[in-house]
Amino acid sequence: MSETTASVAPAASVAPAASTGSLSGRRRAARVTLRSVQVLLALFYGIASALPKLIAHPSAVESFDKIGWGSGAMYTIGALELAGAIALLIPVLQSVAAIALSALMVGAFIVQLTAFHGQNAATPLILMVPLALIAWARRGHNAELLRLVRRR
Repeated sequence: MSETTASVAPAASVAPAASTGSLSGRRRAARVTLRSVQVLLALFYGIASALPKLIAHPSAVESFDKIGWGSGAMYTIGALELAGAIALLIPVLQSVAAIALSALMVGAFIVQLTAFHGQNAATPLILMVPLALIAWARRGHNAELLRLVRRR
């Protein structure tokens, strides 16, 4: 009987360690995946979205002329997108940046529906999904940011 007890005890003690290791492996994979999504979104907002507005690419100028907002709005939105892209890479600002970029995407969705008759209206909605995930997953940094702001 002691052989049976002895063989069961090590197996029982190994099982929690294996599941704990598996759990930490999943958490690490989730962190790496989320960080990769943040970097990809930062590259998208910085290069594909903000840069054409900031250099007054003809396609961006044409779009803003069609809306009737002019170059001032184009440069402002480009600067906001670039600031959001950079902030997505700064740990204490990640959640706030994702929320701010989501708000910009709500505006972009409305503009796509009204000024462009729904053409490409799904794009801002699609971009809001990973931004919402980032805002939620990195929400712990908001308390740290608030503490930093209150210190000043």
